[in-house]
Amino acid sequence: MIMSDQRADSSPAQRNQPQPQPQQQQQPRHVARAFPQSRLSTRAWIYMLLLSIQYGAQPLVSKRFTRNHVIVSSIVIACEWAKVVFALIFMAWDGSLWTVGKNWTLSGALVASALPAAMYALQNSLLQLGYRHLDSLTFSMLNQSKLLFTAIFMFLLLGIRQSSHQIGALAVLLGASLLLCLGESSTARKSDGAHVEALLYGVLPTLVASILSGLASSLCQWASQVKRRSSYLMTIEMSTIGTLCLVVSLSWSPDGHTIRKYGFFYGWTIHTLIPVFANAIGGILVGLVTTAAGGVRKGFVIVNALLVTAFLQLMFEGKPPSFYTWSAMPLVVSSVILYQRYPYREKTKSQ
Repeated sequence: MIMSDQRADSSPAQRNQPQPQPQQQQQPRHVARAFPQSRLSTRAWIYMLLLSIQYGAQPLVSKRFTRNHVIVSSIVIACEWAKVVFALIFMAWDGSLWTVGKNWTLSGALVASALPAAMYALQNSLLQLGYRHLDSLTFSMLNQSKLLFTAIFMFLLLGIRQSSHQIGALAVLLGASLLLCLGESSTARKSDGAHVEALLYGVLPTLVASILSGLASSLCQWASQVKRRSSYLMTIEMSTIGTLCLVVSLSWSPDGHTIRKYGFFYGWTIHTLIPVFANAIGGILVGLVTTAAGGVRKGFVIVNALLVTAFLQLMFEGKPPSFYTWSAMPLVVSSVILYQRYPYREKTKSQ
């Protein structure tokens, strides 16, 4: 009411008021796009806090509660099952579960979700190797190279361009990844034991997983934009198809032989469920943060998560970050902030 009275009182003087005021609000468009909401709700802050904790703690939790003799495929399949359960719960909560059968077809699900599902299944298996053979902070920072590969595949498949700032940020991120690889390779030369194993079974699988993540993310965005697929529905489809792919691969893989010999839950304890459910909840939180706070602020969650990882690693493992990790951290943080703050803007509109 007060705002409407003020507008009514000021209407006779509109001729004397110059009109550059709305133009001044439109000038920093990159800032407006980078921060779509000036004020966040309490719920959005809670989502961002929970995602920061989950994302930062996930490498340490997986490494701490998943023993080395636990079968990798069993962990990945369990994570996919948990994602399906949580997606069904949230679909029932928002009411979309009861109407999904009207437009759903098997052919549409295969076209939209089959290829990214297979990629994500392989990616999750590679990430489990990375969890086991790298320290938590190194893994978290090296995993950010998926931003680089996502940008590349977004341009190749969808024609989505990057701004000059974003290209510079990706170059900085690539330098940070190379620095981390250099750190692992230099220590591997000094010791032919655990450090060589960390390079071969930690760094390389994580980088390959980042490539698969970038390609799968681009395919998922294509499916959501072109095929109009719901995010929850795609989660169910990809988790189901990915599980089927893993089950088929067990017929000839070493994990399949181990499962047939010792059982699916070989090496599991009650604590193994912690990283399984944490991974599934993290996938749900990503969607909630994107909806409540915007995709840009999700990048700052990643930065906060790196600090959480460093703190938890020092607190629970007593392991301070290495020289290469300390050197790469400001590069990763600055690249994520720079990339999220200055998105690409079309130059078709001329003022």
